[in-house]
Amino acid sequence: MRRFNFGYYIKEGFHGAGSHGFMTFAAITIMASCLVIMGSFVLLAMNLEHNLNALMAENEFLAYVDDSYTDEEGAQLGAQIGAIENVASYRYITREEALADYVGEVEDDSLYADLPASVLRGRFSIQVTDISQLPDTISQVRAVEGIAKISAALDVANGFVTLRNVTVVIALIMVVVLVVVSFFIISNAIKLATSGREGEIAIMKMVGATNAFVRWPFVVEGILLGLGSAILATLVQWGVYQLLMQAVNVYSHVQLINIIHFEDLVLPLMVCFGSIGLIVGVLGSLITIRKFLRV
Repeated sequence: MRRFNFGYYIKEGFHGAGSHGFMTFAAITIMASCLVIMGSFVLLAMNLEHNLNALMAENEFLAYVDDSYTDEEGAQLGAQIGAIENVASYRYITREEALADYVGEVEDDSLYADLPASVLRGRFSIQVTDISQLPDTISQVRAVEGIAKISAALDVANGFVTLRNVTVVIALIMVVVLVVVSFFIISNAIKLATSGREGEIAIMKMVGATNAFVRWPFVVEGILLGLGSAILATLVQWGVYQLLMQAVNVYSHVQLINIIHFEDLVLPLMVCFGSIGLIVGVLGSLITIRKFLRV
C-alpha cells in the first residue's frame, strides 16, 4: 500500500474519467469553452498591445518653429527637444524640405512651382517612446522657447491607449471569473465520479489504505480533464483565430490592423491553457475528494 505505484494511479485515473463518459465530455467541453472565451480576450489584448507598439514606433508629431527663426537657429532647438525624457528621436525639417514634401503630395505640382520656401516654417518631426505620455511630452515640447505650434493626432493616440487599458482589465476579469467557473466544473465532475464509490473508498480506508493511495487516482482524473480541456481549447482557438485573420485580411489594403500570426502565439497559449487546466483539475479533485477521506 505504501509503495508509490504510478502506473496504477494512471490506470485508475483513466478508468474514472472513462466510466462517466457524458460528464467527462461535458466537463471538458464546458471548461474548454471557458478557456476559449478567456483566450479570446487575452489574444485581443495582445493584438491591441502589438498594434499600439507599432503605432508608437511610427507615431510622430510635428513641432513648428517660430517664423522669426532661421533654419540654422531652428535646428539648434533640437538639443532641448532631445533632452525631453519621452522623446525617442527627432528630425529637423528645413523650409525647403517641407516645401518639397508638400509639393510631392499634390497632383498638380506646377501650381506651386514659384512658391518660395519662406512661406513655410521649419519643423521638427518627433517620435515618442511611450505613446500614453504623448500629451505630457507635447506640453514639454511646446514649452521650448522658439516652438510656435504643435500638430499631433492626440485623439487617435488616446483612443488606442484607452482601448488597450479597457481590454486588459476585461481580460484579467474574464481570466479570474472563468478560472473560478472552470474550477467548479471540474469539482462537480470529480464529485460525480466519487459519488458511487464512497463505499469503496470507505472500505479501502478501513483496510489501511493511505489518503494518498485513495487520492492520487482522482488527482490523475482531474489532470486528464484539465489537459483534455486545454488541448480542445487550443484547437478551437486556432480555428476561430484563423477565421478572424482571414476576415481581417480581406481589408488588408487599408493597413489599419496588423494581426499577429497564430504560430507566434500558440506556444504561450498552450502553456497558459495547460497550466490553468492542470491547476484547476488538481485543486478541484483535491478539494472534492477531501471529504470522502474522513472515515
